[in-house]
Amino acid sequence: MKVVAFNGSPRKNGNTNLLLQTVLGELEKNNVETKLIQLGNKPAQGCIACNGCFKNGDQKCVIKNDAMNDHIAEMIAADGIILGSPVYCANMSTNLKALIERASYVAKANNDLFKGKVGASAVAVRRAGASHVFSSINYFFLIAQMIVPASSYWNLGVGREPGEVSGDKEGMQTMVNLGKNMAELLKKLNK
Repeated sequence: MKVVAFNGSPRKNGNTNLLLQTVLGELEKNNVETKLIQLGNKPAQGCIACNGCFKNGDQKCVIKNDAMNDHIAEMIAADGIILGSPVYCANMSTNLKALIERASYVAKANNDLFKGKVGASAVAVRRAGASHVFSSINYFFLIAQMIVPASSYWNLGVGREPGEVSGDKEGMQTMVNLGKNMAELLKKLNK
């Protein structure tokens, strides 16, 4: 079993990374192979609605000037996908939104590539907007016909400065529980 996680934050070692690493740590304790990909601060473009992925049917986006096709390939190869984002202006980061737009379109164009995979989110927030980001990421999982595991609270952690989220005990426990629940779900699905 393999889970790929994407950090949508431009801060490679910020709060979003800490939340993702916590979930991935629990997955690894349960013998799930994990990979973390840094999205933030790399060039990324949203979908241009050209329908090229529908015409080509090759599991790729026609835009080739960034790493999105590599990311989509990682998503296809994985049993589970975790998307992490900080909250910017009450929304997810631009790079994560670009991945969601393009991966969603490519998946639909190729017979629902992510159907039956497990999807989870991790949201780092300073103050407000986390519920919107959490919901937006989950909308992607749901329209892709993925299975979303629950945790003990919504998958968010509160903190502003890098590392500050570690002081949010409930948020960190939510990530631990998410990792455990995701591992259990993956095991049941892969029996």
